[in-house]
Amino acid sequence: MTAAVQTLAIAPIADADVADVVALWQTCGLTRPWNDPAADIALARKGSNAAVLIGRENGAIIATVLVGHDGHRGWVYYLAVDPDHRQQGYGRVMMDAAERWQRERGIEKLQLLVRADNTSVKDFYQSLGYSEQERVIYAKWLDGREPTP
Repeated sequence: MTAAVQTLAIAPIADADVADVVALWQTCGLTRPWNDPAADIALARKGSNAAVLIGRENGAIIATVLVGHDGHRGWVYYLAVDPDHRQQGYGRVMMDAAERWQRERGIEKLQLLVRADNTSVKDFYQSLGYSEQERVIYAKWLDGREPTP
């Protein structure tokens, strides 16, 4: 672990952080037109089964992860590392924080979704011990929207 990674301060998101976190997610290409990132943050902060963790270096937000569980399985979303800070171990540190958050709540299995076009992260998750699972995902918008890609 590099000295830079050791200085990453991880804490739950605060109200004042929301705009910066949304901007980071947009910079990292994690947002989609059909998902409002600010609404995703608000929903995660609403209850005790989810949280948005942010990693700061010298006060600046450089990494995030949204963690949560459904009472059965844990999930990770919006793992982001500022492009200027990649390849320094910050993603691994944030995933360690996500796993710790899940363990503290008694969750035994952590899952995440990777979009098919996001091939660059597959090696990263495999290096952390994650394996690809053969599953078919079904989805339905409860507000009546048409299916999204």
